[in-house]
Amino acid sequence: MKENESSLTALLSAFSRAYHSQYDTPKIFDDYIAKDLISEKEFSDISQNMIQGIQFFNKDIALKFQDDPEEMLKWITQVQLSPTPLARAAYCEKVLRNEVVLGAKQYVILGAGLDTFCFRHPELENSLDIFEIDYPATQQLKKKRLDHAQLTIPTNLHLVPMDFTKTFSYQPLLDEGFDNKKTFFSLLGVSYYLTKEENKSLLNHLFAHVPSGSSIVFDYADETLFETKGMSNRVEHMVKLASAAGEPMKSCFTYHEIEKALDSAGLLIYEHVTPAEINDLFFKKRTDDLSAFETIHYIHAVKK
Repeated sequence: MKENESSLTALLSAFSRAYHSQYDTPKIFDDYIAKDLISEKEFSDISQNMIQGIQFFNKDIALKFQDDPEEMLKWITQVQLSPTPLARAAYCEKVLRNEVVLGAKQYVILGAGLDTFCFRHPELENSLDIFEIDYPATQQLKKKRLDHAQLTIPTNLHLVPMDFTKTFSYQPLLDEGFDNKKTFFSLLGVSYYLTKEENKSLLNHLFAHVPSGSSIVFDYADETLFETKGMSNRVEHMVKLASAAGEPMKSCFTYHEIEKALDSAGLLIYEHVTPAEINDLFFKKRTDDLSAFETIHYIHAVKK
């Protein structure tokens, strides 16, 4: 990912969370602060771009809703844009809350973008240090947006500029007060943009300086990523759009490969959640178009 594109990635993710919070019922993940980090013009511009691209996503839907752009936007958002960001955030934060009860003192968000966890959980200010790692440009953008939204950065939030996908270093974290305490990591929406070797290297580096019991939640694409079309061809569209944006998806894993990579980093799989299980957990009995992506799995792994 190029630095000048990183803010767009963060913006789209925030848009999907903001849209869901405002327009979908029931909520899978209610990021009610996301809308405050996007201007009305940006929300409108992204909406229009999505609507104008309806022909690419589904010509039948384009015809069906040709006189109803709001329904077009709802369909694109629910089918293509929102399912994975919403469900993985809901899963990750559910695990995190449990890890805090079990003694986690630090939360490291890799590729944080416009994450709002610390603002939605002010009660943790004195008990959990949060380290957001992302490109310097993305973090500068976030600071401006927080200021505009009149959100004050709490004392437990530390913004750590780093391109961790190239070289992860603990020094910037240590400079911000990171300590050898039980730590929880999240790595969401990142693994498929790294090669298998880059993923393995990152896992090894992450867990080299944290104690036993520290853990990570991440999502990954399974071995069918480049073959599965998915509902309304959405998996195929996801792969094509990533490539067209200059951010091609590079890796997918069998369960055995993931297990082996984690074992080499000293980690055990505590929980593995398949697409079918994700659907049962977060999308069951919905009457709209939201459903789990066909090729994306979640892992919660713990250091031995």
